[in-house]
Amino acid sequence: MRKLLEKLGLAEYYDKKLTLHTVLQIDKNSITDVPVQSLSDLPWLFLKRLMMLQRTARSVKCSLTDGTEDSDWDDDQESESDSLQTMNPLDVLTAVFLCSDSFLQQLMIMKMSMCQFAVPLLLPNSDNNQITLMLWAMRDVVKIYRPHSLSDPSAFVEERIALSEIPLVSFVRLGRCNISKSEILNKLFSNPQQYIDTFVHFNTDCGNISKKISDGLVEMSWYLPCGNKNIDVFPEPVAIANLRGDIQNFETQYAFLCEVSTAVFVFFETQLLDSQFILVPSQKSKPQLFFVGDSNNTTTKATVNKLNLNTSNFIFKAKQSDAEFVDKIQSKLQDAIKNNSHKMSVLHLAEIARNLGILVDEDAEECQHAKASADEITSKISDIVQFKKEELPLQGEILMKLAKLEKEECNLKKIGDKNTEDYKNHLQIQKKKLREEQYRRGISAVMSCFINAISMPERAYFLQWMRINLENLSYKVLQLYKWKCQDVCRNKMEVAELDKKISNSSLGVEHFFREISQLYEAAVSHPEDALYQKQLEHLPRLCAELLLDGFSLELLDGDSSNIPVKWLSSVFYELNTLVKPKNKIVVVTVWGVQSSRKSVLLNTMFGVQFAVSSGRCTRGAFMQLIKVAEECNTELNCDYIVVIDTEGLKSPEHDNELATFVAGLGDVTIVNIATENSTEMKDILQIIVHAFIRMKEMGKKHKCLFVHQNVADVSAHDLNMRDRKFLLEQLDEMTQAAANMENKFEFKKFIDVTNYDIEMGDHYIPELWHGNPPMAPVSIGYSESVYALKKHVMEIFRDLQRQ
Repeated sequence: MRKLLEKLGLAEYYDKKLTLHTVLQIDKNSITDVPVQSLSDLPWLFLKRLMMLQRTARSVKCSLTDGTEDSDWDDDQESESDSLQTMNPLDVLTAVFLCSDSFLQQLMIMKMSMCQFAVPLLLPNSDNNQITLMLWAMRDVVKIYRPHSLSDPSAFVEERIALSEIPLVSFVRLGRCNISKSEILNKLFSNPQQYIDTFVHFNTDCGNISKKISDGLVEMSWYLPCGNKNIDVFPEPVAIANLRGDIQNFETQYAFLCEVSTAVFVFFETQLLDSQFILVPSQKSKPQLFFVGDSNNTTTKATVNKLNLNTSNFIFKAKQSDAEFVDKIQSKLQDAIKNNSHKMSVLHLAEIARNLGILVDEDAEECQHAKASADEITSKISDIVQFKKEELPLQGEILMKLAKLEKEECNLKKIGDKNTEDYKNHLQIQKKKLREEQYRRGISAVMSCFINAISMPERAYFLQWMRINLENLSYKVLQLYKWKCQDVCRNKMEVAELDKKISNSSLGVEHFFREISQLYEAAVSHPEDALYQKQLEHLPRLCAELLLDGFSLELLDGDSSNIPVKWLSSVFYELNTLVKPKNKIVVVTVWGVQSSRKSVLLNTMFGVQFAVSSGRCTRGAFMQLIKVAEECNTELNCDYIVVIDTEGLKSPEHDNELATFVAGLGDVTIVNIATENSTEMKDILQIIVHAFIRMKEMGKKHKCLFVHQNVADVSAHDLNMRDRKFLLEQLDEMTQAAANMENKFEFKKFIDVTNYDIEMGDHYIPELWHGNPPMAPVSIGYSESVYALKKHVMEIFRDLQRQ
């Protein structure tokens, strides 16, 4: 194995693991299409494609120019030509997982799941003969599906797949079977309208009997129905496990699968049918066994009689077509599930794995210690609204009052006939009273626990556990309000009331950091209290370190529109100190209406992790930091890229402020246009134009790109030239109207306030999903179009250097 890792350029990461920070940095591969010329390029090609949600991520190959063929380490590759060499993608995948830390593994599995790839359940390590069950790595995968058993046709199930109680059916191989197990599984998952390439099919499933590092890997995937009887292959969810390699060589994995499965399908070689491995290992619950072979010959019949097996448990392909053969397996699988109520979650699988001596990734000491700290906090939450009032008292009503006073200080809308200085002093006194109230309330017991936990070495695990626990807690409440929103006719008062309830019932990690920001602001207003400040003085640096590790930072509170200026200033000061002198940044921001997949767009472009839970939309504005590799610093004229995700624009009063704030920060602004109606779009464009005018007043002229989502036609750019011209005409009209409103009569056209190119300033991106979710993978067109957008943004950064 070590030799293969050296060939793949991963040897240095076997002990010192690959991190998200390393994988997500912008390098040559991010900004140009660098040809893959050696085996050491393959892992990075796989990771690059996977982060961009490309369904070709597992199709890795390279053009060899250095004569590196080596038959003793690569015994399952085929050459398409003398110069083009392919490698078993499962070996690359296994090597990358073995050399990645637990957070990168978690992100990889989430991305693989979106692409409908099977994910590692049992990860083998041939170097130390260990097997690891990937429970922690699967914790972040959330699936939405609609079983046929639900009485309400509009209802659906949304849950973390690691906690889902679902029947598990396993597929294994005995000997060298002539039937490709992976190919059959893919057809088993597919309906006539949509082929799903879930399991890698490389040459034949049996491949070469020589050992590969992916031998012993158990992959897992899920079939999840959409609720449409004409599309669904199975009416209820089912989990599928697939063991790579011969069960004769992997007794532990086979014993595990027999213990946890409802049914096990054994693809067998006839000569080995009377082997001891046909028998199920000793265990409490025995699965139904089905034997899948090529043909029913004399040897098979003799073995069936000898071992007293039931002929109905044998499935032979013989002269059947693939479709008939798959139908027969599908029928046996459905019958097995109906006759056995045995269901398993991945969480339950972990308990059984431990009994068999299989390691569980989540059992790492720092992970468990962090989990205990997170559970200590979230176990106290029974009523979210009440919890926020008692344990996060510095936000809510107090913060909303503060935000209103700060806005009034700038706008002076209610000054009337009062003296300006007297009125400002009055506002200052009101603000001071609110800060006093915050100061008196101090640090709650829960916040003390939270601050202690994020000050510990295992803080990354803690924050991930907190996010998972809080999402699980708030999901049901949020979903209830979401359904109500669908029932309300477009009554703005009712929708606004429901929106407020959703906000009050929402609880995420950002609320805890928001409380920290207000604790810090209150402490700064009382410099005489040294003890109070000592408890908080390390937090800006800690938050800066979290930013460098890939966590997001809230810039603007979406509930009160508050910007904690002193807190953010301290965080950025510490961040500057940490990265100095490599501290030059460029900023990318994205705007659009709610639910237009802005966060998904940014996550796909940069591999970042902005929240995309269906339970709630982004509120406020959040930033993440992406490192630029040293090789690209000069070319892109920056050391870091700041990516800012904003909540959907919807209400002009609030959104004018949000848009102006974000516009002031950005170098490149992406305006995301999905399937909004013309009225909604016109409102948004007006907001955006006002923001650009204000920025032009301050001497900033932004580069503006329009992204048109859900546009599938390959000739969209040419066909939509007329629409782009019409859009520009609308923008020119809005610019002139907005300029007149603000007495800036010199601005007549949109290009007067932005750098917008009608030829190059628009990108057309197809629908995200290829087919019908939940079994639909991300479409190739989507990922390729987003990649083209990313490259364009990188070209803009180069141009910024020349300006």
